Amino acid sequence: MISNAARPASPPGLPDPGRCLVMGVVNVTPDSFSDGGQWFGAEAAVAHGLELAAQGADVVDVGGESTRPGAQRITADEELRRVRPVIDGLVAAGLPVSVDTMRAEVAEQAVQAGARLVNDVSGGLADPQMPRLVAAAGVPYVVMHWRGHSHSMDSRAVYRDVVREVAEELCRRVDVVTAQGVDPAMIVLDPGLGFAKRPEHNWALLTSLDQVSTLGGRAPGFPVLIGASRKRFLGRLLAAPDGAPRPFAGSDDATLSVTALAAAAGAWCARVHQVPGNADAVRVAEAWRHTSQHGAAGAVGADLAAGRGHGQPAGADG
Repeated sequence: MISNAARPASPPGLPDPGRCLVMGVVNVTPDSFSDGGQWFGAEAAVAHGLELAAQGADVVDVGGESTRPGAQRITADEELRRVRPVIDGLVAAGLPVSVDTMRAEVAEQAVQAGARLVNDVSGGLADPQMPRLVAAAGVPYVVMHWRGHSHSMDSRAVYRDVVREVAEELCRRVDVVTAQGVDPAMIVLDPGLGFAKRPEHNWALLTSLDQVSTLGGRAPGFPVLIGASRKRFLGRLLAAPDGAPRPFAGSDDATLSVTALAAAAGAWCARVHQVPGNADAVRVAEAWRHTSQHGAAGAVGADLAAGRGHGQPAGADG
């Protein structure tokens, strides 16, 4: 579905290329669900972040604590030990960096090191100090729909109307964090795909991004971040004839499809593990979106927004 609504602009301090952004994931963990251990170490993680940026990531998201189903929490000291040198290295290289954390203590040090975005999967529920920290820092803040920590979230995936309930619960979180000083212009919403969600819940939310963005019609429209990459619902959709889910990395092509569809529907950013194909997908989606809204002339605007079409002669293949 192509949304006719204007895509909300990026919050101040973040790239705004006129299309859906691509956020590359750097998990500095031994136990993340799809790539745990691959970048567990500052040198490897920094190198991976630089590679993602070279491949087209607009933002690099650094996280030191796994949020896979069943994961146990680590200490704040251990989380900082993992992420701080990586953030330092990527910021020094001039990259836009976000920190994926539920702890205000970690977010504070990350922002001091130059991180431009705090990506909090708990939406401020895990650490009541987080909204005040974000407000004081004046950085953009991702508020995700969340119903509890990884060890218990699957049992909380119970909804009568998942789109309505997620919008309502996000609305309550927005009210709380803004009451604590967070500027609404700095808020990004995330429907929390896979977090206390069954496959049917994820698909319903993906096809209702306008309702997520507007909090069910209660708000003009917030930027929406989508994190579908390598999630279990894709592996289950692509299961083998014997019912065995597709391995995590085997769903990268399906992730491209979700990215393109979500971008065409107005998503602000796609958080992904593999960047090159997704960087192409958002550009294709933007050309499709512009043309559907503005006719043939819109494709030219999409080319320009994506950094394409400069000085290229027209050809028979367009």
